[in-house]
Amino acid sequence: MLFLYNFIITIADFFLKIIALFNPKIKLFVSGRKTVFSTLAQKINANDKTIWFHAASLGEYEQGLPVIEKIKEKHPSHKIVLTFFSPSGYEVRKNNIVADATVYLPMDTKKNAQEFLKLVHPEMVFFIKYEYWPNYLNELKKLNTPTYLISGIFRKNQMFFKWYGPFYRNALNTFTHFFVQNEASKNLLLQLEKTNVTISGDTRFDRVAAILEKDNRLDFISEFKDDTLNVVIGSSWPKDEELLVDFINSNTNNVKFIIAPHNIKNEQIQQLKNRINKKTVLFSEKESKNLADFDVFIIDTIGILTKIYSYADIAYVGGGFGNPGVHNLLEPATFGVPIIIGPHFSHFAEAIALVNLKGCISITNGKELTAIFETLITDESNRKKKGSICSEFVNRNKGATSLILENIQ
Repeated sequence: MLFLYNFIITIADFFLKIIALFNPKIKLFVSGRKTVFSTLAQKINANDKTIWFHAASLGEYEQGLPVIEKIKEKHPSHKIVLTFFSPSGYEVRKNNIVADATVYLPMDTKKNAQEFLKLVHPEMVFFIKYEYWPNYLNELKKLNTPTYLISGIFRKNQMFFKWYGPFYRNALNTFTHFFVQNEASKNLLLQLEKTNVTISGDTRFDRVAAILEKDNRLDFISEFKDDTLNVVIGSSWPKDEELLVDFINSNTNNVKFIIAPHNIKNEQIQQLKNRINKKTVLFSEKESKNLADFDVFIIDTIGILTKIYSYADIAYVGGGFGNPGVHNLLEPATFGVPIIIGPHFSHFAEAIALVNLKGCISITNGKELTAIFETLITDESNRKKKGSICSEFVNRNKGATSLILENIQ
């Protein structure tokens, strides 16, 4: 089976290089891996002590960040090596300050795994949430390197639990310990006779709770808000925006809107702006404007949405009309903001919990969207009650990072 897996990886690598000629994202995926080994050779010396963290993409990085920071505090003499699989993670966080070396993870061939581990020679390894690369894991096992899964999630439909799963189940034998988010994940691992499991919860709660301790001020957002009720629309997709633009255009309440689209390509931003009949300004043109004069502020940049949520009275989080579903709810939740989302959220435990608690409201069409916006805008008591539910939910679920640190010492 390993032979077949390696053959598939080799074929995939070949075709990705061809696709990269026509696809910008795949081009980043391929070209970014060309300099991995030379970068590691420059930044990691043979005598360095290192700890390796792997994140599939941006969400997993944010999830693992509290653990990375605490490990760095406890092991200040070690260098932190951070790898990403996806360009959407690497390109956004390649200049982070928490890691000493940030690179793409080379394709999972035996040769790449051996070369990577020879250069990095980690004393500990952390895989965040998921991604199980058999060649890397096999080589780590041969080296007897302590390897941990943090904030892990397991579901019945994963390959480990299928009739064809033995090959992938063997990869799990590498892990020294599994830190999983919930009891269901632990029970599934127990079915595979994995007893080295701790329910630690989700480290994202620690990350978002820590946001409250940071300086979240953005003077230009304060200028725009101008003490007016503010709706923040985060990570919106076109299907979200179809409903939202209709509401914005028809709204007669004294409300301002900030829209931070998931995709900030110029063509899509201009299309969005042109469909709005209220006074609208872009982030990219804010320097020449009196922001308080505008009703809608479109954020055509990345990296500041978290801070923008601190100015929200109501939040709409996008992605809930697509697959796999809604984006990160925990950032607005930690600021005590009531949240509105689309109907697709069943893959996200925090969304399910907040909907059940009624701090978050799921809508399926424009009529429902208008009704809940009108209620939250005009009923301050209701708005604050739902916001409190969200912030209390985050506070109750903190502590995963401390539990992980206690169990790996």
